[in-house]
Amino acid sequence: MIASRRPNPSSIYFSTTMLKFFESATLFHKNPIFPSNPPKPPTFPVKSFDFRPRNRFSTAADANPFAKVSRTGRVDAQNALFDYLHSTRSFHYTDAEHVSKNSPAFLHTLLSKVDGEEDVGRSVTRFLRYNPINEFEPFFESLGLKPVELHPLLPRNVFFLSDDGMMLENYHVLCNYGVPRSKIGRMFKETREMFGYGEGVLSSRLRAYEGLGLSRPTIIKLVTCCPALLVGDLNEEFLKVLEKLKDFGVELDWIRGCLSDKSMYNWNRILDMLNFLDGIGCGKKELARLIKVHPRFVFDDSGKKIYLLVAMLLKLGLKRDGILGFFEHYPRILNGNFMKNLWNAVQFLLDIGMETEDIVGTVSSHAEVLGAASCMRPMLVLERLNISAEELCEIIKEDPNRFSDLATRRKSSGGVHLPKIEGTFVQEKITFLLKIGFVENSEEIAKALSRFRGRGDQLQGRFDCLVNAGLDCHTVAGMIKVVPPVLNQSTDVIEKKLDYLLNHLGYPVESLVAFPTFLCYSLEKIRLRFSMYKWLKENGVMLPTRNRKMLMSTVALSTLLACSDARFIKYVVNLHPEGPRVWERLKSSSSST
Repeated sequence: MIASRRPNPSSIYFSTTMLKFFESATLFHKNPIFPSNPPKPPTFPVKSFDFRPRNRFSTAADANPFAKVSRTGRVDAQNALFDYLHSTRSFHYTDAEHVSKNSPAFLHTLLSKVDGEEDVGRSVTRFLRYNPINEFEPFFESLGLKPVELHPLLPRNVFFLSDDGMMLENYHVLCNYGVPRSKIGRMFKETREMFGYGEGVLSSRLRAYEGLGLSRPTIIKLVTCCPALLVGDLNEEFLKVLEKLKDFGVELDWIRGCLSDKSMYNWNRILDMLNFLDGIGCGKKELARLIKVHPRFVFDDSGKKIYLLVAMLLKLGLKRDGILGFFEHYPRILNGNFMKNLWNAVQFLLDIGMETEDIVGTVSSHAEVLGAASCMRPMLVLERLNISAEELCEIIKEDPNRFSDLATRRKSSGGVHLPKIEGTFVQEKITFLLKIGFVENSEEIAKALSRFRGRGDQLQGRFDCLVNAGLDCHTVAGMIKVVPPVLNQSTDVIEKKLDYLLNHLGYPVESLVAFPTFLCYSLEKIRLRFSMYKWLKENGVMLPTRNRKMLMSTVALSTLLACSDARFIKYVVNLHPEGPRVWERLKSSSSST
């Protein structure tokens, strides 16, 4: 019988110590928000890490960072992070507020370290007191970057933003110039060298573009869409594009509404495309009209589609002087898959033996039919119809409108019938709707015709009013699709509401994207409710969230406007004992004026 050996106490102590050491090392290695060798915190409830294998299939709760955290807990965590950044780390008030409210993934990681059953705000405050964080993570996330994009951008061996003074200075230059903070993340990702400029360099480059005659809103849109314009000297290709547009008679600030930060722009290709159109004999006045009315011909895919389309038309035998008229007659030719469908339809006609001259005539007169939907392979069509290629060719030549029924999968019985067009009133409205992205002969455009009030030129003027305020045309198009009544107001009314929002309330124009319905409320109602909110702020009352006060300099537009009068009085006016009396006084003064 073998006697059992008693473990050596010293070996137990050594094993336990090493286990704790490796657990600690693993914890800090897997969580880069913590700097190495942090100070040892005192004992307080912290959730332990579970190293067991996890199910690789995520649940809906896992997809939402705050699915398991109450709204109150989230607000408390945001306030705790704000207090840490502003009071402890001496961030500017606006910087600390923006970071704390726009870094949900970082907050989720932070909340996973504390005991959610206790007071969340107090636990987070205590945790931050003894565990310094990598401040670049929430900072970059608040600038619009996704968590998966952060790791390559994090500086090595630096955890505090104050250690990179040049980056912070250039960041504030962009903020003070008016660049939305949520757009700066993409600028940093694409052109990091810009954030290492010395004092005054970035400001001078912004002023250089002002010297070209561009307005500040246009420059802001340009640098957010094309941050490379701020690297090095003035971009020569961009300057030549401006000169070419000016030569055509197009105003420089016009380009602001044609750019989107979701696209990439090759100024050299755009310049080549403009020279190409100028070189095939298109008149400058006609080109200017085409560019102003249909800017997508210039900026969509940097003009690449134009090359392909013109090459196809020239190959078919369409005359050069007829190409511009073709573009004007079919403005939606660059929308979606229209051009691809048109090209496939041409190939279909060639495959069934149609003569080139007949194809040119069909394309010139019925391009909207050929490009409306994707066609099937000729063999499948011939088998389904049980006819020969020659017979199908003759049918299409006699009536090109039948191409959609014969060669595509779209059934004519399911088509949408638009109102009968009398004169130019409805046609102008349809042209405007097609220009902003509605699909021709669709149910969507049929509904839109009844929802939008006014002539086509009036709708265009109201649309341009929003674009000139600083929003890109794609964003405005999305807004009015969601809230059509925005364009059912005169230009003067829209301008007054924009002026009140920007110059009196101090909100950025981007706030309309989240709540475009703001423009549908009467100016009287807007003034009345925000006057009440202003009085409450001046008397030290902040809007509560579940009886917890939020640290915020402005309130969401929808919070004050989307509720009924009874709800507004109950949850806003009654926050102060004198609130009802002040509310009645404001209503009386508003009605008297």
